Amino acid sequence: MTAYGNFLLFFVMSLSVIYPCTGISWLGLTVNGSSVGWNQTHHCKLLDGLVPDQLQLCKRNLELMHSIVHAAKLTKSACQSTFSDMRWNCSSIESAPHFTPDLAKGTREAAFVFSLAAAVVSHAIARACASGELPSCSCAPAPSEQAAPDFRWGGCGDNVRYGLQMGSAFSDAPMRNRRSGPQAFRLMQLHNTAVGRQALMDSLEMKCKCHGVSGSCSVKTCWKGLQDINSISADLKSKYLSATKVIPRQIGTRRQLVPREMEVRPVGENELVYLVSSPDYCSQNAKQGSFGTIDRQCNKTATGSESCGLMCCGRGYNAYTEVLVERCQCKYHWCCYVSCKTCHRTVERYVCK
Repeated sequence: MTAYGNFLLFFVMSLSVIYPCTGISWLGLTVNGSSVGWNQTHHCKLLDGLVPDQLQLCKRNLELMHSIVHAAKLTKSACQSTFSDMRWNCSSIESAPHFTPDLAKGTREAAFVFSLAAAVVSHAIARACASGELPSCSCAPAPSEQAAPDFRWGGCGDNVRYGLQMGSAFSDAPMRNRRSGPQAFRLMQLHNTAVGRQALMDSLEMKCKCHGVSGSCSVKTCWKGLQDINSISADLKSKYLSATKVIPRQIGTRRQLVPREMEVRPVGENELVYLVSSPDYCSQNAKQGSFGTIDRQCNKTATGSESCGLMCCGRGYNAYTEVLVERCQCKYHWCCYVSCKTCHRTVERYVCK
C-alpha cells in the first residue's frame, strides 16, 4: 500500500479516537484564518479553536490576528521540518484544531509542540512590531547596556517584550481554564510554554550594519534581533530529547510537578516535561496516535535517527531509483542573461518496508 493509502487508512481508523486539545487548537487557524479580513470583531467568532479568553483577546486586538495566523503556519512547518528525520515526524499537527493522542495527551511530543507554538507566536508578534505591521507597538527600545566604542545602538530591534506579553496572554489562555483538561496536564503545558518563551529570549542576539567610506566598517549600528524559527525549533528539539518525565505532587498548598524518578530536585526552568511515555512510533496505531514508518524515506548510510535501521525499526527497506532533471553548466552572458543546459541525474532512494 502507498504512503497516501496508509494515511487514508490511518485517518479512517483515527476518527473515533480524536481527542480535544484546546491548548493548541488555535493552530487550526491555518485552515481558514488567512481568508478572514480581521477588520471586524465578529470575524473572531468565525473560527474554531479559540477559547473564550482568546476570543476576547482577538476582539480587543484584531491587528494581532494576522501575526497569530502566520505563527500557526510557522509552527506547523517548523515542527515537521525539525522532526523530518525522526520516526515521529509531526504529521499529526496537520489535523489541528483536533488532535490524535500523540498531541492530545501529556507526551514529550505534546511538550515540544506546546513550547514551539508559544515561542513562535511571541516571535511573530515581536517581528511584526519591528516591521511596522502593528499600530500598537514599534521597534524595541535601545538595550540598557552601554554600547562598545566600535558600535552604537540603533536600527530597529525585534520588540521581544511586547511579543512575550501578548504571545503569552494568547497561548497560555487555554491552560488557565479548568475545562482544558486535568490539572497535571495544564501544569505540564504551562511549564512547557514558559520553556518555549525562554528559548525565544535566549535566541536574542546582536545584529549590526556597517557604515563607512567605500564599504569600510568604521562605524557599526547594532540592535538586538531574534534568530530564525528553525534555530529556536532545533534548540527545543534538544530539550525534547532530554525531557524529564514528571508526576504531580502536593507540596504545601500547591500542586506541583516533580521528576518521576524520585530525584530530590525541582524541575528545571529550561527543561521540557511530560507525563505519559510515548510509543516507539514504528507501527500504525490510531489509539496511540502513531502513523508508523512504512513507506518513510530513510538514509542507508546514516547512523542517526534517519538511518534505515532506526527509521524502519528493523523491518528492512526497499530501494528504487529516481531520475532528477536539473539545470546545469550555467553560464552568465554579458549582458545580461544566464543560459543553462538540462542534465539528468539518477539517484537511489530507500523506503521502509
